[in-house]
Amino acid sequence: MKQTFFEKGWRRFPHDPVLAEWVDQTLPAARQAVRAPENARWLRCGGTWFAGVNALPNDTNGAVDGGPPVAGQVVNFIHGELGLSGFGWDPAQLSVCYPGYPRPMDGESDANFAFRRDRDAAHVDGLRREEPGRRRRLREHHGFILGIPMAPVSADASPLVIWEGSHHMVREAFRTVFAGIRPDHWSEVDVTDAYHAVRREIFDTCKRVVINARPGEAYVIHRLALHGVAPWPDAAQAGPDGRMIAYFRPETGNPEDWLSAP
Repeated sequence: MKQTFFEKGWRRFPHDPVLAEWVDQTLPAARQAVRAPENARWLRCGGTWFAGVNALPNDTNGAVDGGPPVAGQVVNFIHGELGLSGFGWDPAQLSVCYPGYPRPMDGESDANFAFRRDRDAAHVDGLRREEPGRRRRLREHHGFILGIPMAPVSADASPLVIWEGSHHMVREAFRTVFAGIRPDHWSEVDVTDAYHAVRREIFDTCKRVVINARPGEAYVIHRLALHGVAPWPDAAQAGPDGRMIAYFRPETGNPEDWLSAP
């Protein structure tokens, strides 16, 4: 299991009653966060995507309003097999897609919208796009990405997609970018061109895989893997919660760990 994760860059976990209980106890707070006026700024793409970065008000155990901590087989895998422990869980992102995703955002260029629609808005987490010039720099050093579905939907309702093995290519590209530079200065380096180049190479060489999961199931994505969200086809089905997924992305190390750890 561990070997497969590090080879492909992801692993899906079957239904776990412990995690299902966490979903049941956490869903009311997630719904409230999606509706909260202070989070309205996260509704994007013509009302078809609630980005919800750090919108879930969980504590460092992943618990909300006195509920259970995030736990179960997937957490045991992170602690035991990936060797990541002793960290606090970050406030989870609540990524919610609705029928019609994606629609153009205000001010979005035709090229950027086409990339979202045709290339699943593929990205590597932690490489923040900033002004001026919308250039990318390494700003976050996640240890992993944990996705927990919060509501049942059809398999084609904007699932997560990943390019298998892409984390190996991303690692090699950024080893070249940061060669000879002290890790505490990596955040100053403009990585945009190298990032775009390796992303194009990944599209040409890596297999695009759709990851489906239901409430009580989960998946872990390697922190360096290229991933994105598929469009919502007309036939896809979901309840009023839409396609809601809680994503935890805690920072478990420093920039050097982000690049060099397994």
